[in-house]
Amino acid sequence: MDPIAATPDGALASPAVARNTAPILEVLKAHLPGRGRVLEIAAGSGQHAVAFASALPGLDWTPSDPSPEARASIEAWAAAASLPNLGPPLALDVLDPATWPEGSMQAVVCINMIHISPWAATEGLMALAGSRLAVGGLLVLYGPYREAEVPLTASNAAFDESLKARDPAWGLRDRDEVAAAAKAGGLALTRRVQMPANNLMLLFRRTR
Repeated sequence: MDPIAATPDGALASPAVARNTAPILEVLKAHLPGRGRVLEIAAGSGQHAVAFASALPGLDWTPSDPSPEARASIEAWAAAASLPNLGPPLALDVLDPATWPEGSMQAVVCINMIHISPWAATEGLMALAGSRLAVGGLLVLYGPYREAEVPLTASNAAFDESLKARDPAWGLRDRDEVAAAAKAGGLALTRRVQMPANNLMLLFRRTR
């Protein structure tokens, strides 16, 4: 197992986050606005939220997660970091519009969620982004995908099988099907960025 640095009391830590934070941040710096509101969906441990809010001080970063355990971890990381632009975690569930925050966002960021949730969660995410993003606002997705024109790597194929063994509703999503769901919500796929370990970042803009 990868070594994990000391964590604040009550905080969770993920070696995968430690590996992917820098590459993801590089893309975020290139495409997020200098100022505005950012909503992070399925923020998990909170390590990404702290790292991104720290590196992007002009953005008001709001993490969210439906899991009480995850929110407790986010709070622990946030308390240790004490960042003025990092808001408290929301108990947001993309399948429940009653939990969605009000107001306009300049960006929505979702890392490693859609392949470990049912397809309805992807549809809910697109509906949320389509209703809360300002026109021209950015939806950022990170994770592994299936692509018709790109052979599936052995590691991603094995990962897909392991996900489906845990829950038949899970699994790697087809990039074009995700883009079609986004289009239904008024979002257009504008950029595909190849990332380490056979992951992608997909960037969508709200067009209407």
